[in-house]
Amino acid sequence: MRIILDTNVLVSGIFFSGPPSEILKAWRDGEVKLVLTPAIIDEYVRVASLLANKFSGIKITPILTLIIANSDIIHPPPFPNEICEDPDDDKFLACALASESSTIVSGDKHLLKLSGFRGLEILTPRAFTEQYLKK
Repeated sequence: MRIILDTNVLVSGIFFSGPPSEILKAWRDGEVKLVLTPAIIDEYVRVASLLANKFSGIKITPILTLIIANSDIIHPPPFPNEICEDPDDDKFLACALASESSTIVSGDKHLLKLSGFRGLEILTPRAFTEQYLKK
């Protein structure tokens, strides 16, 4: 299953336990494949670097390098018009649609409101783990 992780989910999975961490473990174990774009990677690096300054025990660069190297990277065209209330979130929608991935995992209220947009399923980390990872 190919999925897109919103930045908040990826960063939470790296720095904390809980459903986002379970999703990263599923990725590590080959249960899910992450799909990224250059814009998503840029945001991951920017946000994770800010948090890494607060949590000096976590070396973020090797983790991000591993994630990027083991994910599908695509180059979707931008939407002609803004879709999401927060236009910065459009990159996740564009990634999902261009990669034909049906699922975005996010805690972002703007993205969650768009579940169903062009057939996309946008789930919270908890809902995703309960629906797809609990056996």
